[in-house]
Amino acid sequence: MPPTLASLVQHSVLKLTVRAGADRLDTPVRWAHASELADPVPYMDGGELLLVTATNLDAESAESMRRYVRRLAGAGVAGVGFAVGVNYEDIPAALVDAAEEEGLPLLEVPRRTPFLAISKAVSAAIAADQYRAVTAGFEAQRELTKAALAGDGPADLLARLAAHIDGWAALYDTSGAVLAAAPDWAARRAARLTPDVERLRDRPAPASVVVGDSEDRVELQSLGTGRRARGALAVGTGAALGTAERYAVHSAVALLTLTTARSRSLQGAEQRLGAAVLRMLLAGQPDHARAVAGDLYGGLLDAPFRLLIAEAAAPAGFDLLTETMEAAAARSGEALLMVPEGERVVVLAADGGTAVAACAAYAEAQDDRAPREGGTEDSDVVVGLSAPCGPIAVSAAYKQAEQALSVARRRGRALVEHEELAAGSVLPLLADDAVRAFADGMLRALYEHDAKGRGDLVASLRAWLSRHGQWDAAAADLGVHRHTLRYRMRRVEEILGRSLDDPDVRMELWLALKATEAAAPAEA
Repeated sequence: MPPTLASLVQHSVLKLTVRAGADRLDTPVRWAHASELADPVPYMDGGELLLVTATNLDAESAESMRRYVRRLAGAGVAGVGFAVGVNYEDIPAALVDAAEEEGLPLLEVPRRTPFLAISKAVSAAIAADQYRAVTAGFEAQRELTKAALAGDGPADLLARLAAHIDGWAALYDTSGAVLAAAPDWAARRAARLTPDVERLRDRPAPASVVVGDSEDRVELQSLGTGRRARGALAVGTGAALGTAERYAVHSAVALLTLTTARSRSLQGAEQRLGAAVLRMLLAGQPDHARAVAGDLYGGLLDAPFRLLIAEAAAPAGFDLLTETMEAAAARSGEALLMVPEGERVVVLAADGGTAVAACAAYAEAQDDRAPREGGTEDSDVVVGLSAPCGPIAVSAAYKQAEQALSVARRRGRALVEHEELAAGSVLPLLADDAVRAFADGMLRALYEHDAKGRGDLVASLRAWLSRHGQWDAAAADLGVHRHTLRYRMRRVEEILGRSLDDPDVRMELWLALKATEAAAPAEA
């Protein structure tokens, strides 16, 4: 720790005596400075022990000394050392009273103790403190490096860092989730800082911010050197970090950044292997895919999994989604096969696993943020998710995901599961503009006929199709004779130039009517 007034008073060579402010001797001393100016404050930084002989001071004037001492205390001067036996045989009572009143420590310097000796003592103590801090910092760096090279994950590194700073430490992933914390109790404290980590993530790395409350002082440091932070480190202490603690934190940031960069390189190699596995699965070669997957992806292929295809308006969207899924999979120990394909990414993830759940939660948050109404923001992602499948059905799952992705695009949704399409109705798909155009073209002549008051062919056609061509039932629904209905259906055939005996024609007409009905509310 830096020298204090108390350590100088206890110095056996200096022989200093306390004349005022005895209760503030624990004040740190940043330097010792001699000045005979009547107002030395403009040349002070704060924390100095001011050494004087009162050559230019009216030291016996109570009012003058009160102003002088008040100025020194306001400037943050640590204390005053007054040399006796030079201009005054004793410290004037006016100065002693003013110092006592202001609470400013006042030390008596005997004639045989030169100011230079005090300056040397302060300088030596500061140098020794700095040496101890640097030595402790290097020792922390060695311990943290050893923990990082052990390859056992960040837990040991964080535990050693927490011990060095006499506080706690936590590591976050890019989503703001806590990956590890030390001591164990700190995990709950660290989790409350997720919003602060998310804000830090949006700033170019490296970046830092100090937050905290009545519990502690917390410093957040981003990890990474690229456009986006790859994580964050939090350190919590009871007070501001000292020199040794600062060395330890900087070492931890550097080591965790290197570990993150190494992990990204490893992920790149895994990604290339995953691409080869995916190509084999799509080619219908599950046995070869298993052999290549080995321990890395083999477990993923042994249980039902989902295939998802995601598209984004900009790389930022992919970054957030993939990092969210990767973090979720890492926390649960799941394998995750992720392969970029130009402007989109293909993912194989365990069915019912945390990665798929994280993707769904991300999509839900995106939909809740703002309806896109056909447009997308740079961070928006559109995802199509297949039904659960196994290695032999990956090609079919790929098609399912593409179909779901296409529907998600049309509906302006962030995520659509193929199971929604299979379990739901085909009618929502009729809202497509191309289908509406087809329906309008197919039925226009009938609507024009009815508009001239020549009959109700559209309503008659709808009733007849809904009753599967049963004349009596359809006529009863319309309240007309079955012969009238037969006449109307012949007119429909004449106007359209198509036979109602053809099942394909009946199907197309029914879909056209449904598409027209689906468009009616929006046009009303």
